[in-house]
Amino acid sequence: METWPMPMPALGKVVLNAVVYRDYASGVPVQISVYPDKLMIWNHGHLPLAWIVEKLLGKQASVPFDPDLASVFFRTGMIESWGRGIERILQACRDAGTPPSEVTYEPGGRWVMFHYLSPHQVRLEAGEVIGEVKVLFGVLKGEVSRAQIQSRLKLAHDDHFRQTYLLLGMQAGWVEMTFSGKPTSRLQKYRPTAKGQLLQVALQ
Repeated sequence: METWPMPMPALGKVVLNAVVYRDYASGVPVQISVYPDKLMIWNHGHLPLAWIVEKLLGKQASVPFDPDLASVFFRTGMIESWGRGIERILQACRDAGTPPSEVTYEPGGRWVMFHYLSPHQVRLEAGEVIGEVKVLFGVLKGEVSRAQIQSRLKLAHDDHFRQTYLLLGMQAGWVEMTFSGKPTSRLQKYRPTAKGQLLQVALQ
């Protein structure tokens, strides 16, 4: 399984926001810079009058350069709600247990930066993983249903599996639901978070 140093839901939302809120009249493309310790995405444009970066970090009015384009993405369901993009990106980082994305603004555009977990942090986290979660990580490859995980672990007792393996992994931020807003969904599956993927590599 490929390992990502930042939560993919957060990265996907940043890229989507860059596409939706880009100033297409400028002709300047979205720019993505990848470094050993971070990933940065720059988007050309200007904040609305009197806005500051802090206002972006919470609930705010949505002011896209092209309202028609933004409306298309909203109607397709790719934008879940107006004015909460940054808020949801930060929440995705918290849910995954990774460093929060950093937003900075300079004349002409804004940066969103993802800092990776350092190798030292990963080693410390790996040292804290208890035996049951190590066993869980051994069978948690990609997105897997609860029944599949139990079958692979050869565990018949649902409550024992949930309390001893699954909840521990989720509470530590190493495991997440694919439908976090619908915990009882019949389509629910589980996968390692971005931090969990790094821990899987460290534990090998």
